[in-house]
Amino acid sequence: MNSKTLHQISYGLYIVTARKGDKINGQIANTVFQITSKPPTLAVSINKENYTHEFIKESQSLVVNVLDRDTGMVFIGRFGFKCGRDIDKFDGIKHRLSQLGNPILEENSTAFLEVRVDKEIDVGTHTIFIGEVVDADIISDGEPLTYAFYHLVKKGKAPKAAPTYIDE
Repeated sequence: MNSKTLHQISYGLYIVTARKGDKINGQIANTVFQITSKPPTLAVSINKENYTHEFIKESQSLVVNVLDRDTGMVFIGRFGFKCGRDIDKFDGIKHRLSQLGNPILEENSTAFLEVRVDKEIDVGTHTIFIGEVVDADIISDGEPLTYAFYHLVKKGKAPKAAPTYIDE
């Protein structure tokens, strides 16, 4: 089987954020998809070892921040290749808190969707969190960053915790 065929599936690139007590955290995710329109429902796949996973499990909510295509690799690396256990990913980053207390990026983001989680599906290394969109808005008129653009133009890589990681 040619596992690179899986890279032909279309994805976006997002920062999924959540709150745990008085702490906030976020991570890059590419597996976010709409399930229904009435009510608007999203599914998000998060690696169980990621720090953000703990935050979503506790708060039962999250925000999907849609990244702008012009987002720099340093910004993406901060949320994709660094751990919130070691650094404050939001230090110096423009953001505000949502109605449920989750971070909404006010830079490098075209839109946000806030989700109240009502189902979890265990899929081995990851959990698929499913919930209703309770708030959403457009932040800028930029073009959303696709996973293909990230790989082909920005020459980005997938971290080992990503659902799309392929061991070369």
